[in-house]
Amino acid sequence: MSSLNIDVQGMREKILDLAMRGKLVKQDTSDEPASVLLEKIKAEKEQLIKEKKIKKTKPLPEITDEEKPFDIPDSWEWVRFGNIINLISGRDIPKKDHLDKPTKNSIPYITGASNLLKDRININEWIEEPKTIVEKGTILISVKGTIGKIAILTAKKAHIARQIMGIENIFLLSQNFQKYFLESYVEQLKNKSKSMIPGISREDVLLASFPLPPLEEQNRIAAKIEELFELLDTIEQAQKKYEDLQGELKEKILSLGMQGKLVDQDKNDESASVLVEQINAEKEQLIKEKKIKKTKPLPEISDEEKPFDIPDSWEWVRLGNVSQFLNGRAYKKSELLKNSSFTPILRVGNLFTNSEWYYSNLELEDNKYIDNGDLIYAWSASFGPRIWMGGHVIYHYHIWKVTLSDVVAKQFIYYFLLNDKNVIGETDLHGSTMKHITKVNMENLSFPLPPLNEQKRIAAKIEELFTVIDSTAS
Repeated sequence: MSSLNIDVQGMREKILDLAMRGKLVKQDTSDEPASVLLEKIKAEKEQLIKEKKIKKTKPLPEITDEEKPFDIPDSWEWVRFGNIINLISGRDIPKKDHLDKPTKNSIPYITGASNLLKDRININEWIEEPKTIVEKGTILISVKGTIGKIAILTAKKAHIARQIMGIENIFLLSQNFQKYFLESYVEQLKNKSKSMIPGISREDVLLASFPLPPLEEQNRIAAKIEELFELLDTIEQAQKKYEDLQGELKEKILSLGMQGKLVDQDKNDESASVLVEQINAEKEQLIKEKKIKKTKPLPEISDEEKPFDIPDSWEWVRLGNVSQFLNGRAYKKSELLKNSSFTPILRVGNLFTNSEWYYSNLELEDNKYIDNGDLIYAWSASFGPRIWMGGHVIYHYHIWKVTLSDVVAKQFIYYFLLNDKNVIGETDLHGSTMKHITKVNMENLSFPLPPLNEQKRIAAKIEELFTVIDSTAS
């Protein structure tokens, strides 16, 4: 099958790279070379200074050969970005002067990166006494905190806070070409910000080495980038729709599996009612042997708690009757070590992001470790089950190790937990700053228990169908 798995962001970056090297559109010998354009810019700048429309500034240093990252066409010129733009630094206005609605005398106040969206500028504050004004068409870039977000101002004018800089196109060059240059250069700007709070300085922008094409070629390049980016946007939207359909299809498969509608029942299978008796007998024996503590019985399942009908050979049980959710170890900050020769500590972040790992030199009881093949569940902030295949680790407090009775197939429970719509509802989530699922709620979930052999057939069928779905996107 054809794949929709296209690296759209990587293609955007490649297009910008080719554009800045002069390899995206052909050069036209009839274009006025950039060297002539530069002379016109210099003359125009002198006139603007004479008319006091811009301030005279200290000349920027010449660009050295080491600062030229690639070759450009003969008709182009390397220039300092600050020589072809006017850079405006933002200024904060006291909070008491902010307005949440516009008035007759107010203008928009753009405070930071959160205002700069992909296709527009989000305006949600106004002020009546602006200090640092930028005009329509100014390129805005976030320079503190979340840096490198870029947008063009479409409002008539606005005041910008210190988290923003404005790039005025005072020499009427291709504004879109300048914007695309900044998008191609933003990673270098991020690398230049070295403080604890990332920030782009005026010098970072002014001293940037800018590949200046002839004016007509700037416009052609910008138009070609826009054309290609629109095509990539279409591809990205199609991929997103396809991923959504994949997700919906998987949810449907999981739903059918949990309702006994994915595989045929086999009358030769031992009924789930027998499994329940075995589970109860097994638990009584473990209590007798003092391997587990006797606990208060979970309540019977009411008809209202049975979300769908199940086959006659199945039984509704509490999830806590067929599984245990064991807490991981709550570590003190001082116990989280960087020495990789010790035992790795699996935290929720390691499951869902590329968070850095910590290690422990403590000797713990066996139930604080997991190994390949163990079923775990992240219950705080990010949710979900995982069949762990990352080797011998200690699991952190925000993860449960799920242990099961011998009459329950691990893969079947995994797929039950994977279907969040069956497992997590708003009433199951607790906490204000960090949402989490309580162990009591998990243990009290209504669980449709099939015969053991059918559990295995359902899990195998789900895995088979998921493999087919995933293969269409790889």
